[in-house]
Amino acid sequence: MRYTVKQFQADYPNDDVCLDTIFQNRYGDVKDCPKCGVVDTKFYRVKARKCYACMHCGYQLHPLAQTIFHKSETPLTSWFYAIYLFSVSKNGVAAKELERHLGVTYKTAHRMARQIRKLMEDDSDILGPDVEVDETYIGGVRKLKHGKFDNKSVVFGMVERDGQARTFHVKSSGARVLLPVIIRDVAPNATIYSDEWNSYKSLPRYGYTHTTVNHSKLEYVRGIAHTNTIEGYWSQLKRSIDGTYHSVSPKYLQTYLNEFSFRYNLRGVAVYPVLLGQASKPFAVVS
Repeated sequence: MRYTVKQFQADYPNDDVCLDTIFQNRYGDVKDCPKCGVVDTKFYRVKARKCYACMHCGYQLHPLAQTIFHKSETPLTSWFYAIYLFSVSKNGVAAKELERHLGVTYKTAHRMARQIRKLMEDDSDILGPDVEVDETYIGGVRKLKHGKFDNKSVVFGMVERDGQARTFHVKSSGARVLLPVIIRDVAPNATIYSDEWNSYKSLPRYGYTHTTVNHSKLEYVRGIAHTNTIEGYWSQLKRSIDGTYHSVSPKYLQTYLNEFSFRYNLRGVAVYPVLLGQASKPFAVVS
């Protein structure tokens, strides 16, 4: 479950080892050249370049192409250490912290953080059989006249009991927005626990067992009916955003939600090997 900094330093001492790791994660043991078709060929590292060439025809494989490392001049050891910091942090890693750790500019650190969060996009299975749902509000600008916040971002969350979490930045907390998300991501015939928000009242029409607690009457637990799991999740999320990032713009809010859901969902395993495996896969690179 733990992956310590001593293990990290021993496993990835230099850029060559990091590049070999990405090559192995992406291509495995390449046996056939895709160009010349020679069986059981070998690919050798091209000197002074971040690529590997077939021993027969010279066809090159570029393991960094279309990954988060694509066209980056930052050393791979710095990238790997940044990923390690994200993997061991409980509350996230700010770009200013990366700047201090890695000795790079803030612009570089900010881009690295965005790229690493790209690895944390949710692709888990549908949720069930017992799921708590709730909505919350993040950010906004304080109105001086009334002392209240305006323009808050609506965040909708679903958490399995003893299972996975999934959170989304949504346009509103209305039924037309929330119900399609629930139907898409929660298994049919699941039991859904919520407060008495109107948007959830029609859930039984879609085959769900729906149980509520009435927070307005200070009812928080009734037998097995409660939303304490997702309330605890919101508490950790908001403390992390307030303490680490201080504020998050609506434009990038979903990437931060992905980060915390990813960390929550992998709370029982070592996160670093998972992130490193994701980093070796090609995807649309963030500009």
